[in-house]
Amino acid sequence: MKNVFIAGHKGMVGAALVKHLERESGIKLVMRNRNELDLTSQKDVFNFFSKNSIDEVYLAAAKVGGIYANNTYPAEFIYNNLSIEANIIHAAHLNNVQKLLFLGSSCIYPSRAQQPISENALLEGPLEPTNEPYAIAKIAGIKLCESYNRQYGRDYRSVMPTNLYGPNDNFHPQNSHVIPALLQRFYKAARHGDSEVVAWGTGAPMREFLHVDDMASACVHVMNLSTEVYQTFTQPTLSHINIGTGKDCSIRELVETIADITGFKGNIVWDKTKPDGAPRKLLDVSLLHSLGWKHSYSLKTGLKNAFEWYVQNKNELDKLNK
Repeated sequence: MKNVFIAGHKGMVGAALVKHLERESGIKLVMRNRNELDLTSQKDVFNFFSKNSIDEVYLAAAKVGGIYANNTYPAEFIYNNLSIEANIIHAAHLNNVQKLLFLGSSCIYPSRAQQPISENALLEGPLEPTNEPYAIAKIAGIKLCESYNRQYGRDYRSVMPTNLYGPNDNFHPQNSHVIPALLQRFYKAARHGDSEVVAWGTGAPMREFLHVDDMASACVHVMNLSTEVYQTFTQPTLSHINIGTGKDCSIRELVETIADITGFKGNIVWDKTKPDGAPRKLLDVSLLHSLGWKHSYSLKTGLKNAFEWYVQNKNELDKLNK
């Protein structure tokens, strides 16, 4: 029986990993909530690893949020994320855990990276200022994994997902990302019979979105690759793998699809005084495809799934976000 520790099992990606790995035989999942284990405490994390015989780690724990949260709490974003990943990766090494998968973010790439963004764009230019502290922490996580691999022969891997959405997403009124924010806004507008919903910008920017169940599937696929295959397709100092669909859509298409799914019948008004952001953000996932994995959810099917989960859990989410 293999003991697999999922750090951050209550989060969106962690919960999807739990659901995915529960279906596999020969695995015992090890999980701790925040009250049981403070991942920012070096002492607590080291004690946890010393008392539990862990074979593999999925490092999905992180402090996350949208533009507002990243802009408002930059110190917390860099400090907490650096603490979590440094504590877990070092404790795993000290306790002879050979396999670990670190989950990063596509924000590690330069704000003006060539599209689609390949893995070798890392550190080739300035980061997006609004989430630079979070991105720096995630880059440090990649380099931590690579450093332990190079010095100690560990097998610590990193994956960089595109924009994620799905069950257990963050629906906080201020701190949520674009899809949960839009699902919530259009749902309320549909229920109240509003005649219009205002969307920011022109709707022209292109973005890529990946359902969290596909993310979990990709993580397990990458973790289970043989060492020979993984090392053949990656480099000691460029070891991370992009996770995405390789397809993008316009924000206008996204908004119109969400309006349809939520049953909103009014008009969508585009406030062109608001910023569009980068014109395009798409990951190059040719490496992932060459390793034998492709996504299964179409955008519309995935959005329907996310919306159904939101409706079923709305009352609890409202209590949580008060």
